[in-house]
Amino acid sequence: METTIGTTERLNPLNDFAFQKAMGEKGDEIQLMAFLNAVLERTGKDGLKSVTILENKDLPAEFVGGKASKLDVLAELADGARVNIEVQIKNHYNMEQRTLYYWSLKFTRDFQSGDDYATLSPVITINIIDFEYFKTIDDFHTSFHLYEDHNKDVKLTDNCEIHFLEMPKFRKLQRSGKIDLKDPLHRWLAYFDKNSPPEVVEEVVNMDTAIGKVQSVMERIQRDPALRRSYEQYEKAESDWTTSMNGAKREIAKNFKVMGLPPEQISQGTGLSLSEIQKL
Repeated sequence: METTIGTTERLNPLNDFAFQKAMGEKGDEIQLMAFLNAVLERTGKDGLKSVTILENKDLPAEFVGGKASKLDVLAELADGARVNIEVQIKNHYNMEQRTLYYWSLKFTRDFQSGDDYATLSPVITINIIDFEYFKTIDDFHTSFHLYEDHNKDVKLTDNCEIHFLEMPKFRKLQRSGKIDLKDPLHRWLAYFDKNSPPEVVEEVVNMDTAIGKVQSVMERIQRDPALRRSYEQYEKAESDWTTSMNGAKREIAKNFKVMGLPPEQISQGTGLSLSEIQKL
């Protein structure tokens, strides 16, 4: 039966709580496997027939504003490789260090002193980020391995694989009318984009069973008061962080004005518009 997207405000599928609820809990295997196949097709690791969602307890709670903890999705493939999916809405300007740190935690998750290094399983990290990160690359999907500096066809190991999905670049592709909903990854990112046109969201929900399952979870969060409160707590945490950062930018801009820097340089250094700087 086809689903019709209602006129109520659509929840953000990339909200930490909502994403974890729809992709990272027992029972979410069908939609998680479909998403992983869409992403890993790029590196020839698609065709997954099963996936095991792992309970993730190895990371300390990271609090935003002292209220909401950071969640991620951790799974194991049939060959023993682990997949970690991180959703990062705001640019904290530490993405490369952050992703390597989290990758290393997953790589050594169960390794004990005296264990054989051969028992270490490959780890694939998938970062879904809502900011542009690689300024010199237009592609919204990038993937990385460890290669020899002067012989790029020589890979050191398959144990480390890191993907980035940059939502702003995908939005540009969507606005230009160049997305192809026959492409599974295009369907997933069109669904994950909270600002996708309702008709596009409805189309991908109806044409893709796995995305339809995610939509069912979103509707359950919408209806359930307790789940909706948890969702809103994470939304508030993101808003609090944004408000705090914008306040810090304005304070820095004020100091620059006192120092006599021209507005153009202040704008370049803080990201504030010239009109915002003039109002300070």
